[in-house]
Amino acid sequence: MESLVFLLILIVLAFFILGSVVKIVPQGYQWTVERFGRYTKTLSPGLHLLIPFIDGIGKKMNMMEQVVDIPSQEVITKDNAMVFCDAIAFIQIVDASAAAYEVSNLDRAISNLSMTNVRTVIGSLDLDEVLSKRDDINERLLRVIDAATTPWGIKVTRVEIKDLNPPADITEAMARQMKAERLKRAEILTAEGEKQSAVLRAEGEKQSAILEAEGRKEAAFRDAEAREREAEAEAKATAMVSAAIADGNVQAINYFVAQRYVDAFEKLAISPQQKLVIVPAEMSGLVGSIGGVGEIAKAVFDRSGNETTNFNR
Repeated sequence: MESLVFLLILIVLAFFILGSVVKIVPQGYQWTVERFGRYTKTLSPGLHLLIPFIDGIGKKMNMMEQVVDIPSQEVITKDNAMVFCDAIAFIQIVDASAAAYEVSNLDRAISNLSMTNVRTVIGSLDLDEVLSKRDDINERLLRVIDAATTPWGIKVTRVEIKDLNPPADITEAMARQMKAERLKRAEILTAEGEKQSAVLRAEGEKQSAILEAEGRKEAAFRDAEAREREAEAEAKATAMVSAAIADGNVQAINYFVAQRYVDAFEKLAISPQQKLVIVPAEMSGLVGSIGGVGEIAKAVFDRSGNETTNFNR
């Protein structure tokens, strides 16, 4: 019986010694080894053998990338505006021994360091810059925090601002400002459209005036040409009648008298002040004069035709 108990004690002691000697480190972790409480080496993933009762495991460090939440806080900007902001940081341990022994409570240290730098960076910017330059803020925070955590064996891969919330009154003022800006843009676009429309209308009126002027010019030219031809015909008729008078033809004199008589009667008939037109009793004489004019014209044209025939011969 005593031998059985002794055997069980030996088996338990053997398992205890084996557990203190053989260590299996999982993937993504590194363990530190301490000898009599002092750091000696770091174990990488895999199977390792230690000296029993002398070497022991110190810290088990997670070497994978981790997320550290930065609590929300109130930050005063450069122009004295209050902003509520929070962020997250992505870190990775690159030196297990430094992370284990250079700082105590690593997550809390990084969180407090990040909060301090968030206040520093945002406090150096105006509210408009804080809201519009989030990428610049992230870059500055990453550079500063990474430099501060390098002695701890930490690599900060990213720092991201999650939320930036101004107070309600500032948010309302920003909404009014945005609305005013959009109304301003709409008015500018409307004014530009009206300006373009006015320019096009003026251009159309200009072209219309040019075309109208060209039409009047053409009409005036044709009227002048018609008057010139009419004057030539009148001059030719006068010359012919004068020649007839010189030959002793009495009807030529009647032609001029009848022409003046008809012109005077026409003006009398078309006068806007004339309500009643009285035909003179000497209408038969007027008809006779007109008949005489016809005979003169016939004689003149017969003479002109004979002269043209002789000329052609």
